[in-house]
Amino acid sequence: MPLFGNTFSPKKTPPRKSASLSNLHSLDRSTREVELGLDYGTPTMNLAGQSLKFENGQWIADTGISAGVDRREAQRLRRRNQQLEEENNLLRLKVDILLDMLSETTAESHLMEKELDELRSVSRRRK
Repeated sequence: MPLFGNTFSPKKTPPRKSASLSNLHSLDRSTREVELGLDYGTPTMNLAGQSLKFENGQWIADTGISAGVDRREAQRLRRRNQQLEEENNLLRLKVDILLDMLSETTAESHLMEKELDELRSVSRRRK
């Protein structure tokens, strides 16, 4: 005889009345976007007076009166950036060459000092 009654038996839950009372699930995507206002358009933002919009995975300046000027300025800056990168690569190459020359000269200097020390020790033995 159990102390608190029979084994655990939960009550059955009542069946649901309906999955949805709305007929929006039967509409196609374009109709739902129009009905619910989900068509946001392209994202736009304004940074430092420049209006940008997001198209095809990139931020593009909105075309306007100053867009041609900005496009030319961007091209000029790209060319200047390319020139500076090439100059930077050349300077890095020069630094590498100078470091190689320095290490070679240092190695030769150490060999000469070692040779000189050996010659001094030999000349001291003779005396």
